Amino acid sequence: MEHDSLREILTAVSGQSVSIEEAMKKLSDLPFEDMGFARIDHHRALRKGYAEVIFCQNKTPQQVMEISKNMIAHDETVFGTRASMETLDLLEKEIKGVELSRSGRCFWKKSKHWKKKDKVKGSILIASAGTADLPVVEEAQCTVEVLGHPCTVLNDVGVAGIHRLFAHKSELLEASVIIVVAGMEGALPSVVAGLVACPVIAVPTSVGYGSHLGGLVPLFAMLNSCASGLTVVNIDNGFGAGYAAALINVQ
Repeated sequence: MEHDSLREILTAVSGQSVSIEEAMKKLSDLPFEDMGFARIDHHRALRKGYAEVIFCQNKTPQQVMEISKNMIAHDETVFGTRASMETLDLLEKEIKGVELSRSGRCFWKKSKHWKKKDKVKGSILIASAGTADLPVVEEAQCTVEVLGHPCTVLNDVGVAGIHRLFAHKSELLEASVIIVVAGMEGALPSVVAGLVACPVIAVPTSVGYGSHLGGLVPLFAMLNSCASGLTVVNIDNGFGAGYAAALINVQ
C-alpha cells in the first residue's frame, strides 16, 4: 500500500462513497503477505516512502513474476534488480506495460499512483569512470528515476582523461547529490568529492585487471579517500547508491 492508496480510501470514507466497514476491510490486511517462498512487505511504502524492491538474484523467473503480479494487484509500483535475462524475457511476455533495462538488469511497472517527487533538493548526478561501468550506472539510474527523482548521467569521465570531467564542472556544481561509479584504482570519487559541496556517494565496481581483486582495490581506495565526507557503498551496488541518493535528495 502506498500513501496515495491510503489517502484514496480515507477520502472515499470522508465523501461517504465507501462505508467505514468497507474501508476497515481494505485496511485490515496484514502488513505483509506470506506466499510460501516469499513474504511481501505491503506496508513498506507507508513506512519508508517507497515500495519494497525485488532482489531477483537466485529467485526463479516464476517466483519473480508471482511476486510482481501480487504487488501490482495491490496497486504498488514494482521494481526489480539483478534480474536474469530469462526473468526479463518472462516478465516482458507476461506483464503488460513492464519496462526493462537489460544492461542494468532491472525492470519496473509504475502504479497508477506513481508520480515524480515534487519536493526535492535538485537533480541527482551519476558520473562513471568508464564505459565498462555502465551496468552499475544503469542500475543506479533506474533506481533514482523509478523512485521519482530527476537524474543526469555523465559517462566515461574517468581520471585517465580528467579534462572530460572538468568539461562538466557546472553540472557537477549544480547537482544536489552525486553518485560516482568507478573500477580500476577507484580514483574518480575522491576527485569529484574534492570539487563539490554536495554529498558524494562512491560505488566501486568489479571492473579492472588482475590486481584489482574483483573490486576490492577501488573499495579500499574509496574507504581511505582523503576527500572529506565521501560515502561508500558495496562493490557494484548501484541500487544502494541510487536509493541513498533519493533519500538524501528529499526536502
